[in-house]
Amino acid sequence: MAGDKEHLRRRLRDLGFDEVRFAAIEPGVGREGLGAWLKAGHQADMDWMERTAEKRLNPDRVLEGARTAIVLGVSYFDPARDAPAEAGLPVWARYALHADYHDTMKPALVSAGRVIEEECGASASDYRYYVDTGPVLERAWAARSGAGFVGKNAMLISRREGNWLFLSCILTRVAFEPDPPLASRGVPERVGLLCGKCTRCMDACPTGAFPQPGVLDSRRCISYQTIENRGIIPQELRDAIGMRIYGCDTCLEVCPWNRFAKGGRRMLLAARGEIAALPLAELLRLTPESFARVFKGTAIKRVKLAGLLRNACVAAGNSGDAAHVDALVVLATHASPVVRAHAVWAAKKLGAAARLAGMRSTETDPNVLAEYI
Repeated sequence: MAGDKEHLRRRLRDLGFDEVRFAAIEPGVGREGLGAWLKAGHQADMDWMERTAEKRLNPDRVLEGARTAIVLGVSYFDPARDAPAEAGLPVWARYALHADYHDTMKPALVSAGRVIEEECGASASDYRYYVDTGPVLERAWAARSGAGFVGKNAMLISRREGNWLFLSCILTRVAFEPDPPLASRGVPERVGLLCGKCTRCMDACPTGAFPQPGVLDSRRCISYQTIENRGIIPQELRDAIGMRIYGCDTCLEVCPWNRFAKGGRRMLLAARGEIAALPLAELLRLTPESFARVFKGTAIKRVKLAGLLRNACVAAGNSGDAAHVDALVVLATHASPVVRAHAVWAAKKLGAAARLAGMRSTETDPNVLAEYI
């Protein structure tokens, strides 16, 4: 099987994808970097990264006979929202201010599969598609395809979209002529290919999560701590989290390549900008019912109520605003020991230790509280 690449590219762009690139599949791409990252423990408790490592390094284990990785990108940069958060409001990663991209991009991927069948005479068994959920090294294939390069912040950086691309990938048995990578010589996925001497992303990281260029230690990453980590956020990292409530964009925002970013067509996105206006006081008082209602259909739901309350407590402690103490005292009696621990820490930071004295809730899990408040 073979396909008309340019005709297929146009049809896939018509579905709403801002980037459509093709890479020839080779086993072992990314092996050295992934192996070293896992060996160093930078995956924290994301055990699935190690379990699926061999599949990520050998796409043939995902789709036997895979010949091509079709890399699809959707820009989520919105110039109208390119402004700092209002003082006192929680700070959200930009991607979170949309309906869950996994859901909004999937229908287009289903349609993309049908287009491949029509254009190439393929069957449904001749391709697999993923939106950031499968055992695929999307960034490595994106770099191979010329969609961008891997920056010192370990993110894919596009010369047209900057740091703001949702990536998805279709593995297919259909052979296409690969697009040229940005590197004309050497390894196209080499870290910092077009970064020069710039280290702004590494220097700006609030928690020092980059031990070396292109290597992210998840254990120190605010995005990991506020999203993937379901337990206690280490006390030594909490001050640096500031008002960040879900994720962190700092290493993306400071990248000079963003000056070339233009707003995408946003055909596959659904803005939820109202989330950015939610006051911290409202988040601290979320109930199971209000959490489900406010964040329905967003990626934020993955942290569950306890996770968002934990994050809100940290933000409250960093806010310097004593008006949050009453809500924190209530959360110090929460059913979740994780929420309790962070509420007590935040209340004490705001000078309300006396309000907590003698509360039985602080004695229900003394090991957790003694270690982390």
